Amino acid sequence: MSKSYKIGQIVPSSNLTMEREIPAMLRTREVHLPETFSFHSSRMRMKKVTPEELKTMDRDSDRCALELSDADVDVMGYACLVAIMAMGKGYHRESQERLHRVTVDNGHPAPVVSSAGALVDSLHVMGAKRISIVAPYMKPLTKLVADYIEEEGVEVADFVALEIPDNLEVAAQDPANLLEIYKRLDLQNIDALVLSACVQMPSLSAIQRVEDECGIPVLSASVATTYQMLTKLGLEPRIPGFGALLSGRFAG
Repeated sequence: MSKSYKIGQIVPSSNLTMEREIPAMLRTREVHLPETFSFHSSRMRMKKVTPEELKTMDRDSDRCALELSDADVDVMGYACLVAIMAMGKGYHRESQERLHRVTVDNGHPAPVVSSAGALVDSLHVMGAKRISIVAPYMKPLTKLVADYIEEEGVEVADFVALEIPDNLEVAAQDPANLLEIYKRLDLQNIDALVLSACVQMPSLSAIQRVEDECGIPVLSASVATTYQMLTKLGLEPRIPGFGALLSGRFAG
């Protein structure tokens, strides 16, 4: 009999995409591998992607972890990359440890993955030393993301900032547009392309298409989060059709 896992997500109140893309990937996995998944969310208020709103929102993450812990979820994902990175270099480690401690103190210990930490850790798993990224943020926040990644030992050769401050507008972007947007990047001598360095900007349907077209490993923050969640659960992080990271090449 296959085991079923409860996936908890801590999401901004205006975030729609993580509750679409992570289930889509794991439902695809269910077709190929025996485990099944259910999905459970708790929300933090955030409408505009500004440093002030991000900091206020992050304070709510402990409450969300506690609520999800009441449901005894098997793993939690903190689904806002820029909120973590805006709090200072290396903050994903502090956040993940603090939220994990909330679950331990509540009697239902669960590993915690942040999308920020998942992206950084997955780039290291892939051996990526130099990357280019696409992000929906304003340029100062996109530069902050690039600086955070570089502090973690991965050079950001180039980035495209789409400069969309409204979080619902970010969610409404057509991922097919990324098939042209990525061509604005410097792709020379990079090891990976982050097609969406934001878990709110949809990119899932474009990941494999862009990878096949440009010949460079392509991932997104949501793909990285899914990879790290599966790894924390001790499951094979393999889901065909979503780029190199989930291809099985980096399983184990």
